Amino acid sequence: MFDLDGSVAPDHNGVADHLIRRRVRMSDAAERPTQAMARDEFNEPLGADAPTRVAKERPWGLIATSGIALVAASLAVFAYVWGDPMGGEPYAVARIVTPPPLEPARRAPASAQQPEDSTGAIAGANRASSAEEVEKASGVRVNRPAGTAPPGALIIQVPEAVGLKLSPAPDRRLVEKSRHGVLPRIGGDGARPADVYARPMLTDGALKPGAPRIALILGGVGLTPGVTDAAIERLPGAVTLAFAPYGADLPRQAARAREAGHEILLQSPMEPFDYPRMDPGPHTLRAGVDAAANLDDLHWQMSRFSGYVGIANFLGARLLADEGALTPVLREIAERGLYWLDDGASPQSLAGTLAPKLGLSGARVDVALDAGGPNALEAGLTRLETIAREKGAAIGMASALPQNIDRLNRFARALESRGIALVPFSSAAQRIPAPSAGRNR
Repeated sequence: MFDLDGSVAPDHNGVADHLIRRRVRMSDAAERPTQAMARDEFNEPLGADAPTRVAKERPWGLIATSGIALVAASLAVFAYVWGDPMGGEPYAVARIVTPPPLEPARRAPASAQQPEDSTGAIAGANRASSAEEVEKASGVRVNRPAGTAPPGALIIQVPEAVGLKLSPAPDRRLVEKSRHGVLPRIGGDGARPADVYARPMLTDGALKPGAPRIALILGGVGLTPGVTDAAIERLPGAVTLAFAPYGADLPRQAARAREAGHEILLQSPMEPFDYPRMDPGPHTLRAGVDAAANLDDLHWQMSRFSGYVGIANFLGARLLADEGALTPVLREIAERGLYWLDDGASPQSLAGTLAPKLGLSGARVDVALDAGGPNALEAGLTRLETIAREKGAAIGMASALPQNIDRLNRFARALESRGIALVPFSSAAQRIPAPSAGRNR
């Protein structure tokens, strides 16, 4: 207790001592401001002394660890529920199998046959084989002159399904430039267009050796585009196509025909007996003009397209009966290495007599298939087959008409089933040795 003058009153209960000690403690607290009570949201108002607040450091490592643990726990729950140990990620399971040790290869016995799935294989291909063995194994039949050995084949017999594309024309060795265009010629090495541009004779191996042969020729091709396309596309490749020189697209059509496997001829317009009432067309070869004029017209005809193996007459009864006019024409054809085909329409034709003297190889049509009326074609085909069986070979010729194409297509495709080979014209032509080597143009 204190008196009014500040002295301490006696206190038998020790109150004075307590007060003194309290004052001392309060004085010490005033002198030590840094030891004040801790600051928190309970001891000071929100926002008070904000500049002097000390930011509390957050435990980022602990937070990250907790997050990873949470994600792992979620994936574990997903895998448990859905049974997917990869947590939904795409994956594949591969079985690893250790292969058995390789055994030494064993040589197959010589009598073992080729497996059925070895398509295209020829037995014994890993060893040298004779030509006869290869032919027997492949199904190809090769006819050769008696007493000769391979090569030297005259006829190669394979199934028609093999297909055949003739080489592009013209061959550079076999061309000569003229004022009308490119003309055929015998090459410097002796190669003839009749041989180079010919289609090989390919027949079914099932035919007997020496089977009858028929050559079918379709004339007037190239004049009507639709009919020409039908002839090229529908007729078998062994059917020979004879192009007239007046078509508008002859080079392309001739190339397409050869690409489809057709051997081709050039039909040469020649003067008939009732000329000019019956006029075959421009550049017709005539009996009443000199040889130079006829040869110039013949060169124009020859220049219209390339790749033909020979020349066939179109009409021409008067010219064919005139030896003086016909001889230069046939000689020119022979010296250019071409075949000659007489259409057989003129009984007065001298071509058959003159051709051997000039070294001109060729033939004469045996049956004009569609001559004589609308029903002539059926009768002509029957007669043609009869001649082929009697003589061994026969040549038939028809005009390029839609109905003729349909009928010839059926007839041609049925020949081999009746034991007859369908051949190109060059295989039926008679080969006559030239009296001389001929001039090399």
